[in-house]
Amino acid sequence: MSAANWIRLGGTFSGVPPFLMFKSVFFLSIFLIPFPASAQIKAKTPAASASASASAGVEQAIKLSEVGHCADALPILRRSASHVSDKDLKRRAGIAGVRCAMNLNHPEQAVDFLQWLRHDFPGDPEVLYVATHAYSDLSVRASQELMQPAPTSYQVHELNAESLEVQGKWEEAAGEYRKILQQNPRLPGIHYRLGRVLLSAPPSDNMAEDAKKEFQQELEIDPKNAGAEYVMGELAREAQQWDDAIKHFARATALDHGFTDAFFGLGRSLISATARRKPLRRSRPL
Repeated sequence: MSAANWIRLGGTFSGVPPFLMFKSVFFLSIFLIPFPASAQIKAKTPAASASASASAGVEQAIKLSEVGHCADALPILRRSASHVSDKDLKRRAGIAGVRCAMNLNHPEQAVDFLQWLRHDFPGDPEVLYVATHAYSDLSVRASQELMQPAPTSYQVHELNAESLEVQGKWEEAAGEYRKILQQNPRLPGIHYRLGRVLLSAPPSDNMAEDAKKEFQQELEIDPKNAGAEYVMGELAREAQQWDDAIKHFARATALDHGFTDAFFGLGRSLISATARRKPLRRSRPL
């Protein structure tokens, strides 16, 4: 994989949402106590009665949330929703809890609901949909909170740059990273990110060399940046500079033992270097 393609596929080393209404049916277990001869009497156990009471309270809380009374619904949902035995009712209650917590600006409580929903309903499309929107909304709120007290901080520029990268606006993203370097020339990770942007942009004559300079500066600031070592290795491999490629790939694997792309690049470079050095056999005349 080329350095540019690896960057475009999201390689990084220094590397996130509104809800639905649902219908359900709930039933209670009733034990039949047999009596001799002519009669049988149905009786509810104390546990069943408690479960019925809790379920009825949760159902009422869901109805309250649907008409906008989240302040009344949320305490009931927090107290009882995760203990409901009926799975469909439990899922509806959890989703209602997420919605109410977000509406009332209680992000920690929303995360609590999401955690047990994800645990109890793994792979459930409705739960995953709600989680996607909730976490996205939490991300937006956090970024807004960041911009209010520190609008000119390097973190704001970095968020802007990342957003521009997602939109494919490479030149504007590079400009944001350069603003950060003007404020703090030795901030770890920024030269690396700028190098990634340069490689992601449409090809130009000096693209590889300009990016290489950024990765070299990154390694001067942060010698443990395995991603920078890897991309330097890829750039050397693409230029058939096998010794340099082997050196950078080997450093990347030493810094991160789980960096499979770096191990793959190292193996390819070793094979290519060996093939280059192997003398050609002359065929003997017949």
